[in-house]
Amino acid sequence: MNDTQQKIAAFFEAYPLKSFDERQIIIRAGEDPQNILYVVEGRISQYDITPTGNEMVVNVFKPGAFFPMSSAINNTPNGYFFEASTAVTTRVAPAADVIQFIKDNPDVLFDLLARVYRGVDGVLRRMAHLMGGDAKSRLLFELLNASYRFGQPQPNGEVTIALTETALARHSGLARETINRTLKDLKTAGLIEVSQEGIVVKDPKRLAATLGDKL
Repeated sequence: MNDTQQKIAAFFEAYPLKSFDERQIIIRAGEDPQNILYVVEGRISQYDITPTGNEMVVNVFKPGAFFPMSSAINNTPNGYFFEASTAVTTRVAPAADVIQFIKDNPDVLFDLLARVYRGVDGVLRRMAHLMGGDAKSRLLFELLNASYRFGQPQPNGEVTIALTETALARHSGLARETINRTLKDLKTAGLIEVSQEGIVVKDPKRLAATLGDKL
């Protein structure tokens, strides 16, 4: 945690804690949130519902992130659901206080802008794979993205990702059957293992090389 992140954490420590159970909806689409939530522990998924009724995850917030900033900064309606992917602990601050804090601290604004650009880059890459890739490339991208963002590195170089097939389907837009079949192929190739803790990426560099330039 760098100095700016420590400053952000210290700011939110002045506000009350609020916990959510896994799969609990935190904010619903159409609601007008008046508060900003800072993630202390756990992960929160931001998702939309497609015309066919499927949930499509567009972003994941991990400890140190705070949301929903778009509606707070732009005063626009919130069109997304925010759901606890795991058990979650947050700090809850009035949106007006958070906006003033950002205005008063250019380093915090720069940190937020850097996060936004990283998020946009991820969205653009995901769009490229959705439009031009096959099912395998889409799933490979989601596995790599998850391993980099919230995977747990192991001493032997492997990375454990706490994701189920259902969660992968929500992230990638693929059917459960396709996820299951593709994971079996990756397991046969020695790229992953599936355990009770989730999915184990045996060698992230090799997995990235497999994705390569499939587009």
